[in-house]
This record gives sequence, C-alpha cells and structure tokens, in this order.
Amino acid sequence: MKYDVIVIGAGTMGLATGYYLAKQNARVLMIDANDPPHQEGSHGGDTRLIRHAYGEGRAYTPLASRSQKLWDELQKNSEEPIFKKTGIVSFANEQSAFINEIKQSAKQYDLPLTMYDQEGLQEQFPGLNFPTKETHVGCFESESGVLFVDHCLKTYRRLALEEEAELLVNNQVIDLVIDQDTVCVVTKDGQHTGKQVVIATGAWQAQWFEKLKLEVKITPKRQVFGWFEADPTLFDASVFPGFTAETKEGLFYGFPSIDGSGVKVGRHDYGEPVDPNSFERDFAYNSEDERVLRSFLEKWMPKAAGQIKKGKTCLYTMTTDEDFIIDQHPDHKQVWLAAGFSGHGFKFASGIGESLADRVMNKESPIDLSMFKLNRFSNVTKGK
Repeated sequence: MKYDVIVIGAGTMGLATGYYLAKQNARVLMIDANDPPHQEGSHGGDTRLIRHAYGEGRAYTPLASRSQKLWDELQKNSEEPIFKKTGIVSFANEQSAFINEIKQSAKQYDLPLTMYDQEGLQEQFPGLNFPTKETHVGCFESESGVLFVDHCLKTYRRLALEEEAELLVNNQVIDLVIDQDTVCVVTKDGQHTGKQVVIATGAWQAQWFEKLKLEVKITPKRQVFGWFEADPTLFDASVFPGFTAETKEGLFYGFPSIDGSGVKVGRHDYGEPVDPNSFERDFAYNSEDERVLRSFLEKWMPKAAGQIKKGKTCLYTMTTDEDFIIDQHPDHKQVWLAAGFSGHGFKFASGIGESLADRVMNKESPIDLSMFKLNRFSNVTKGK
C-alpha cells in the first residue's frame, strides 16, 4: 500500500502529527520501535509543565497559546485528565534576563502575569525559602499548569486510529530508500512506501541526520528527576503551583504534589551526553542523581526535601542553540524532520503536530514555524 505520509517515531511529536494528518484525510502509517507511551525516550516521567509567557524567548508564545487551545480541545476527547491548571511561579535574582523575558512576553501578547518582589513571593508562596544575600523577584502565570504525558499520548494514539491512521509498534526502521517522488521505509518486518515521510525519532534522530547527509549536531543527554515527600499544607497542588527557578546552581523546574505524589523536581541545564541505545536508565538513589535534586530543595524549598518517593530518567535531545528543528530536507522535499526539542518541546506537541501536518499537506498553518528551519545552521548538507 502506498501511504500519503509515513511517520517514523510515534512518540510525542509523531503521534500528534499523525493524528492531525489523519484528521485531514491523509492515509497515514506511524511506526515506532517501542509501544507508546513508554519510558524509553523523551516523554517519560508522568508530567510536563506548560508555560505561555516564555522565558526562553517570546517568539515561542504564539505556539504555546495555540498548543494550550489544542490541549483543551484534546481534553474533550479524553475521560482522563490532560491538563491541570495549577499556575506556575518563576523566580530568579532581580537581574535575571529569564524573568524579564517572561515579563516582556506577557506584555507583548497580553497574558495575565503577576509580578512579585521577594517579600511578596514568600508571602504568597510560604513554601519558598530565599537563603542568599541576593534579592529575588518572581512572577506567577495563573493560566499555566501541568500536562499528563501518558494521557496526552494515549488520547492522540486512539484518535489517530479512529481517523483510520495505521500504527506499527515494536517495529524498528532500519533504512530509507528515497526516490524522486516517494520514500520506501524499510523495517525489520517489511517495506512500506509513502509519498512523504516525517522523521520524529527523538534521541535517535542523529542516525537519520547522518543517513540523510545533514551536518547538524544534536546531542542526546540523560536527565533525572525525582518526587520528594513534602509538607502538604505548603506544597499540595491546591495551594502551590508548578515552578521554574533560575539559581546560581542551575535552572530548575518542578511540580506541586498532585494527589499525594510528592513534589517533583528536575534540573534543566544538567545531564551528560549519552548513546540512547546504551545508557544508565535507572535512577541512582543516594548518589549524584538524587543529590543534585535534593540540594536544590533543601536550599529553596526545605519543607519539600523529605524522603525521596521515586526517581526516573529521560532523554533530552539538544540542538546547539536549544531551539527546535522542524523543516523539510533541503535536497529531498518529501522528507520532513521534527527533532532537537532540547528538553522543552512536550508542551508544544499539539501545536507542532497541527502546524507540521498543515505544512506536509501544503496548507497554511496557524503558526509560523520558520524560526525552526535548518537554514539557521551553516553548511547543513555534507559536500556543500
């Protein structure tokens, strides 16, 4: 059978893109080496934050807003929670460019944002502690919150199949044969031909860049996060929001205790480069994995630094500028690439899936994805 589009990698971006393609009546085949959702790639770890006023760059804000609208629409098709509005507090020293960018993003796009000085932060969020001599400032986004990863992916998977997309799981793609007008996708179990292909294989994308002769560096990194027992009067989701914290030790993020889960915390600017096929997947208790998380809590949220309840790992796939790659191959226009989401892509998956599907189908997209094009890198293709 000849498909309109074959999606290689049915994880976060692949399932969302596959669904929005099938919704446009494309004949879609999605292929994954595992059986999503799973804990092998970048979407492990139960929850993700979604922020709208974006400290990493206000250019992301329209995509965040569109993604939120689509997550809300997805909720209507799921009996399980997709999104929980907890709000998000962000804090840093008063000179922080990160906080300033959040402020400017909210101003430019007319988003609700409450600014706090250090005294206001401690009064509004008494679980926070400020032990250093620096003066801190913060802001609170009331409309932001938490996405439930498995529920999001399961819903996209179900809806894609209801739209008559096909899904092959536990089926590794081993080769691509690109002709003038088609792409033959070779798996361990057979061959499948499509008019176009979307490659969204997360931490395994580097092998496809090499195969496709793209001189673009992406680096898989092992990341850790853990859930810690916390004082429920200070850190339950009914009284405490999600958070991001820019400190001298690093950029941390976390979640309130949801249904007694404990406070979840991770460090964004952390992790070691790894081979995604052979790295330590288990969280190491009573070692550096736990230490980097516990030390943050002990300093900034001491009443959340209780016994660790569980820890997990996942994979980041980093670009050199930490912006995404969403584009056509420069030499093979039937090959689309979605990669390098650099540890902050999940929140945008709905918006990216919709907009990428529109581009593949040669339709106008509600979101401009041009900032994610390959041509921002020099010498993209080998031999040129």
